[in-house]
Amino acid sequence: MDSNVPGLSQVILRKLNMRNYEEYRAALDGNKATPDFGIRTYFEMFQKMEDTFKFCVECKKLPENLSDPRSLRRCKRCQNVYYCSSECQRANWPIHKKFCKKLQLAATDRLVEWLVFTGDIPFPTEHWEKPVTEVTGWNDWFSMQDSLQEKLDNIMTGRYMNILWANAGKPRPEEKDLLESVKRLMSDFLSRPLTIGFGLKAFNVDPYAGPITVHVVGASHIETLNTRVTDYDELAQMFPGNQGIEVVMVGPEVVDGPLMRPPLAAFGPRGRVYLSSYRGLYHVFWETLVESKQAARPNLVVGFHPGFHASQGLTEGWLPTLLLLRDYNLPTIFTVYNEQELKYSLQILAELEACILSHGPNPFASLKLDQVQSDPNKPPVHSNAYQIQFLGLAGVEQDEDMQDLDEEA
Repeated sequence: MDSNVPGLSQVILRKLNMRNYEEYRAALDGNKATPDFGIRTYFEMFQKMEDTFKFCVECKKLPENLSDPRSLRRCKRCQNVYYCSSECQRANWPIHKKFCKKLQLAATDRLVEWLVFTGDIPFPTEHWEKPVTEVTGWNDWFSMQDSLQEKLDNIMTGRYMNILWANAGKPRPEEKDLLESVKRLMSDFLSRPLTIGFGLKAFNVDPYAGPITVHVVGASHIETLNTRVTDYDELAQMFPGNQGIEVVMVGPEVVDGPLMRPPLAAFGPRGRVYLSSYRGLYHVFWETLVESKQAARPNLVVGFHPGFHASQGLTEGWLPTLLLLRDYNLPTIFTVYNEQELKYSLQILAELEACILSHGPNPFASLKLDQVQSDPNKPPVHSNAYQIQFLGLAGVEQDEDMQDLDEEA
């Protein structure tokens, strides 16, 4: 982050009332009490968040490095990026104009995401009225929601939506744009459980035939910070009457919280989703708990943005896990942000001779736009945009398929 905007990391830490990154890590690990943020009003809360985006996107200067910090002005179109002068804005416009409209959506979503923490999002959902095979994406999912407009209206007119725009320091978007933002945030919240459901369907795992276990490998604070034990209940709506679904978050950066309960050694409750977690590397978890039958062998393994394509420590970190998944023939689905990550991840899996069954767009990718905070003039991305399915060791036919893929790329 500091390589793009020198000092930005320290700005963020100061807004969290933390002195250094070690204090931040300690707080995530549960070794440090939650700091006193000193926030007295909603306006101050939103202002502190916005302050972490305040720097000139052209010259990369923070307000404290300007002769007049008040000279920093926001782009009126997207309400997202800042410039210290009209000269910087003119110089940056040829690049920024490519992303301005999308960054406007990202800025709105960044604020509306607060409603996830207030409990307004997600709205209550029902058992799926269609078979899983007939729900091919978000349009099908939203079409199944009874009284959808009423649920959206309740969020739009709710107390926290009004508090948000009374204190955000930005103009309230038009109602139609705000409605679309709420829907994008719904998709972002549910993208992970529905991607798991997509994986179960893809590998023909039947939740009605018996209890099933899903391992989420490489889980970090993204999957576990502020996560509630009910956050994956959409799987129970997806498979009403299931025989019990357990989702185990496994990773060295799992955060202390409600999920820090041990994996089930016996069957979980029927018709429900049980969340648990283990802090540590996956191959250690396997050797420690799975092999000793203190945790169930998975019917499916999922990795949300594992990032092994960019890992400098592949040998020490992901390699043992990838080889374990391959050698134990564990049905696995990974997600990535974009086509470049997809290509590099496929190359690594091909080099490890994993049998790649399928890859491509994820029908339940998040619709929410995420920007690179320290370098916003890059294409915004969607979480879980692409997926890779693999199982076991590749044979000659799979190797030939990968050769064709490389030629096409």
